[in-house]
Amino acid sequence: MGKIKTIEYFRVLPRWLFVKITDEHDNYGWGEATLEGHSQAVEGCLDAMIQRFVGYEADNIELLWQTAHRHSFYRGGPVLMSALAGIDIALWDLLSRRLNLPLHILLGGAVRHKIKVYSWIGGDRPRDVEAAAKERYAQGFRAVKMNATEDVDWLDSPSALETSVERCRIVKALGMDVGLDFHGRLHKPMAKQLARALEPHRPLFIEEPLLSEHHEGIKQLSGLTTIPIALGERLYSRWDVKRFLQDTSIDVLQPDISHCGGISEIRRIASMAEAYDVAIAPHCPLGPIALAACMQVAMCTPNFTIQEMGLTIHYNTELGEFDITNYIVDKRVWDVREGYVEGLKGVGLGLEVDEEEVRRVARTANAWAPKGFVGPDGSIREW
Repeated sequence: MGKIKTIEYFRVLPRWLFVKITDEHDNYGWGEATLEGHSQAVEGCLDAMIQRFVGYEADNIELLWQTAHRHSFYRGGPVLMSALAGIDIALWDLLSRRLNLPLHILLGGAVRHKIKVYSWIGGDRPRDVEAAAKERYAQGFRAVKMNATEDVDWLDSPSALETSVERCRIVKALGMDVGLDFHGRLHKPMAKQLARALEPHRPLFIEEPLLSEHHEGIKQLSGLTTIPIALGERLYSRWDVKRFLQDTSIDVLQPDISHCGGISEIRRIASMAEAYDVAIAPHCPLGPIALAACMQVAMCTPNFTIQEMGLTIHYNTELGEFDITNYIVDKRVWDVREGYVEGLKGVGLGLEVDEEEVRRVARTANAWAPKGFVGPDGSIREW
């Protein structure tokens, strides 16, 4: 046992927010509180949590989690839950490091020895997908994800969807599985058409076919297609998830470990989903600490199915040299072979953070700004 001595956070490129917790015996752990485009808001929330939780017993992870969530009165939401996630992940890392064990052992032990993964192709306005998919195959991936469309109007010409179907067909012809991320860009009139058009090509899943707030629309869409429906990155707790499980409108749940309160809450979400025969495929186009936390959860979660990896995702390459192989000592932990990454075997999260690089980059890193689309008439479109 040891009391929390310090909680630090580090804004680093390309768009990540890391958290380090040290106890009074100099045991430490790393977490990730990334909320893309809203780092300053999460940092403000972390400032308040630092004042509250320095001096808490570092081993009492659940007590701290419940205090942060329930004593906030205005609870949940992306900012609070992302800040809490960074602290929660760091505390789990600290505890398992102190006990000299891989983190998944504390969560019940392994149910698999390697993790199925996919990565991104195509960018925000998808293009050149054949060459990109071939490159991913050469890297070891056997599944990819891409944005299904560019920006689309509320009701657009059906021809706006034709290239989406063609891109899916091209990637599938290479022998790869492909998930199509609608990204909440489409409204119901267009989403219904695109789901129907894609069905003969059998994508791995369609993600966020509508925004998560359109619960009734997603339920309607689920009755119109046999393609698995996935969502979850904009659901921040088991209470947000509950309605989608109860009405059986989704097939794959994609909670983001850095948005939904960390390891403690994603484990509870996964257990809920298992009871409804729903698979878990965590969202994670984020940094190496969040990905390592996802991998630890995947190792011990029966209904886990596939893990998103942000390796050379467009958000990273747009800002130059920074990728998930940065900020860690052993970059080989992300090697992909025949569609899988070996389970992380080191203590804690299973990787060692290059703290010198973290502190150096954090000294000058600017916050990543949210993106957006505007239609030809000047109206705001979903991004």
